Amino acid sequence: MHVLIVGSDAALGGVWQRHLERSGKTVTLVTSQDEAVSHLSDHSYSILILDMKLDGGDSALAVADYAGFRRPDMRVVCVTRDTFFSDGSLFQHVGNACAMVRPDTPPDDVDAVVEHFAMR
Repeated sequence: MHVLIVGSDAALGGVWQRHLERSGKTVTLVTSQDEAVSHLSDHSYSILILDMKLDGGDSALAVADYAGFRRPDMRVVCVTRDTFFSDGSLFQHVGNACAMVRPDTPPDDVDAVVEHFAMR
């Protein structure tokens, strides 16, 4: 299973990457919109873990839209610390979203979410 993690917090992404790799997944970690689009153009992933708040003016919604266009069957796990999407509106904005998790979600739980939704 191939997982793409897109997030500005490389330390958090690294923790999740190492945990997912220990459970047998191949994981790529990128920190920008441009890197994400490049990887989605050139590689196939089972699932995308996407931080909804990217730094430097990058747009997580643009990454999600591109993923939906380029890889329509790939599911997106959205990571957000904001309460902005607490009403579930995230699923209206990101058509391929399958789950929403907080950045403090334990790595075991992230792995379980990835396992569950990547197999669908």
